[in-house]
Amino acid sequence: MYCPFCRNPDSRVVDSRIADDGSAIRRRRQCPECGRRFTTVETTSLTVIKRSGVGEPFSRSKVINGVRKACQGRPVTEDDLAMLAQEVEETIRAAGAAEIEAHEVGLAILNPLQRLDEVAYLRFASVYQAFESLEDFESAIALLRHEAETKGLEGQGLDGKPVQKSPL
Repeated sequence: MYCPFCRNPDSRVVDSRIADDGSAIRRRRQCPECGRRFTTVETTSLTVIKRSGVGEPFSRSKVINGVRKACQGRPVTEDDLAMLAQEVEETIRAAGAAEIEAHEVGLAILNPLQRLDEVAYLRFASVYQAFESLEDFESAIALLRHEAETKGLEGQGLDGKPVQKSPL
């Protein structure tokens, strides 16, 4: 690490702290040559491999934008989306791989989105699980109902709040 002031190729770490929700380390350094201090931030790189084979850095904002479309018209806040994106990133990083396929990122979104909003989950799942017919939707809805019944949440959303029945 070169000192940004005198370009000395050496520095010593004075202090280290976790930053950005645990996804980075902030290090305070001091140059032994000029004595000045500076800060560095270390992060691990996580590359998403797209269908075309091109890799790009993982982006929480891309997760949020993709989920936001599925949540359009639903009672989901920006804070909810930010928490979902953080959970998705933590899940992916916990797998320990430096590279992950874009499709796997979409699949990692499904569980937290299901807990957040069932309708948004169905919208999103219809794309990532390649629903091709009404039967695909019906089986996904039946699975959601079964999970709700086994959890004793009949008549409630996954967040435990009562779900209003549609007159249709």
